[in-house]
Parts: sequence; C-alpha cells; structure tokens
Amino acid sequence: MAQKAFMDQVLNGLVAHPRRWLALVAVVCAGMFAFGMYLQVVVGLDPCPMCIVQRYALIGVGLVALVAALLPQRAVHMGGALGVLVIAVFGAFTAARQSWLQWYPPEVLSCGRDLFGMIESFPLRRVIPMVFRGTGDCSKIDWTFLGLTIANWSFLVFSGMALLAATLFWALRRR
Repeated sequence: MAQKAFMDQVLNGLVAHPRRWLALVAVVCAGMFAFGMYLQVVVGLDPCPMCIVQRYALIGVGLVALVAALLPQRAVHMGGALGVLVIAVFGAFTAARQSWLQWYPPEVLSCGRDLFGMIESFPLRRVIPMVFRGTGDCSKIDWTFLGLTIANWSFLVFSGMALLAATLFWALRRR
C-alpha cells in the first residue's frame, strides 16, 4: 500500500511539473556536453566516432527537452518526452556498444582513426558513413571515474533520461 502511495506521489509530481523535469534533462545534457568538451579541449582526449554519435544524441535529447520545456502545451510535453525517450535509447545503445567493445576489445582494431583524421584524409561524403560505422579506436579506455569509463557513464545517464522520459510520458498520458 505504501509503494502505491509513493508511486502516485511521484507520478503526480511529474504531471504537475513536466516543464521542470524536461528543463532538468536539458540542463543535464548541457552539463554532460560541457564536460565532454572539457575532456577533449583541456585534458586532451580525442573522441572516437562512437563518442561523437553519443554527443549528437546528447545534443538531440537536450534540444528536444529544452523546446518541450519552453512550451506550455501538454501535447508538446508528451511529444517531448517521447522524443527524449527515443533519442536517449539510441544514445544508451551506442554507449552500451562502446562499453562492450571496451570490455571485449576485438583482436583486430575495427575502429580505425579519429573523426578529425578522417575529415583531413577523406571527402565528407565518405566521412559521414565512417563515423556511423564506428571507425575510431572505440575500445580504448582513456579516462575512468569510480571504476567506470566515459561510455559506461554515458550509458547510465542516457538510461536515466530514458527512464525519466518514459515515466513522464506514461504519467501525462494516464492523467
């Protein structure tokens, strides 16, 4: 009985303030993006193509959440939550694939060079498919925090955003 009351309270909080939750997702995305840029520019870690794809997913989630948070319509909040859910699942999948490559690196590097090296060496029409194939050293572990890699943390954040978005969508649809 106490669990049902707790869940009702959580769902009521989501329905009462969907714009705050969507704004929180946008802020988390901005923070994650800023930290990724810090690691690249200040620490000197070059992102692999799977990291770049995760950044695009992060930007997509952040933009969808921000637009949905700025508009007052309930239908926009539902659409925003659904958009965040879809993009966050894609980001989580990419991060999970990179985590798998880090835990079980292939015997032959299948990732190749980084994005900037590809842009310098190949025309753009060849670079874009290479990026989405994961053609950088995606299995390399350059940085860890609390024993988890960047890809592991990215998976956890995307999964959390997807869970929040799914719950928000469900709560808005239910009420």
